[in-house]
Amino acid sequence: MLTRAAILVEQQKPLVIADLELPSELAAGQVRVRVHHSGVCGSQLGEIAGVKGPDKWLPHLLGHEGGAVVEAVGPGVRHVTAGDHVVMHWRKGAGIDAAPAAYRWNGKTVNSGCITTFNRHAVVSENRLTKIPGSTPLDLAALFGCPVPTGMGVVENNARLKPGQSIVVWGAGGVGLSIIQAAALTSAHPIIAIDLHDARLDLAEQLGATHRVNAADQSPAETAAAVAALLPAPPDVVVDNTGRPDIIRCCYDLTSSTGRTILVGVPRAGADTTLHTLPLHFEKRLLGSHGGEANPVRDIPRYLRLLDAGLLKLKPLITKRYPLDGINDALDDLRTGALAGRAIIDL
Repeated sequence: MLTRAAILVEQQKPLVIADLELPSELAAGQVRVRVHHSGVCGSQLGEIAGVKGPDKWLPHLLGHEGGAVVEAVGPGVRHVTAGDHVVMHWRKGAGIDAAPAAYRWNGKTVNSGCITTFNRHAVVSENRLTKIPGSTPLDLAALFGCPVPTGMGVVENNARLKPGQSIVVWGAGGVGLSIIQAAALTSAHPIIAIDLHDARLDLAEQLGATHRVNAADQSPAETAAAVAALLPAPPDVVVDNTGRPDIIRCCYDLTSSTGRTILVGVPRAGADTTLHTLPLHFEKRLLGSHGGEANPVRDIPRYLRLLDAGLLKLKPLITKRYPLDGINDALDDLRTGALAGRAIIDL
């Protein structure tokens, strides 16, 4: 069986669009799905750019958030069955943690992880799928694969934000916008969005930001000073989505002496940040987030209830759609900031 896919063949290069041969049989815990929609995350830009270092698995497939329909299941799979509509997510959920599938292309092996979504058909691990009602639009379902649970989890699990507490979100991409919306649902105040692009800041205000700061023409230190001037006291929570060491330092310094600095963005390999750590011996906290510590089994049904009730606004997050053959355009738009919210690939 052949499927169309976008392949990372070489770092720092565009993805190659080609037809791949799927594995002929499913191993224990593997599930074959028809991917209908995939989101595009900054993590893919990091993989292409080699942010974490040289990639030893090339060529391989990408993508970690999708809306799909199950076509077939391998031995031992109990949580999904053929015909089920599912969220494809990178955080581990229920079921078997299966071995990654290997595809074939021009006589070569193409590697994959436990989940890939930049391919029309995918063989994924059971525990990267969560069943959802058939009435949930599959394009919105893709957002439950990464930005929504990460954003909600950062607020709920990492920041433990309370009503009336202040939060600063540095970087208003797909995850940052989800953090802002989660903060608004928590009745945080004020909610300050920082970004380089006005279109993103417009969307941030639509989703609950009370203040905005455009950092395009100033240094991180100047941006932090502008934020401080908006507040009667240092913020309770500051979230960094950029992974830039100079911004991480500013986020930490901006946070109140009893507040929490949450690191969501991943710095480039070898990029270090110097911090004055004495406040950490008292009540200040510095935390790294791993997808907001979200639990797909527990959290996705809760967030679906918010979506059905009209409390969670996901349609505004999808600001542009692309065909699979246009996925490099989507990556370029995300890289340059031309994309305000989340890109959806219609497969």
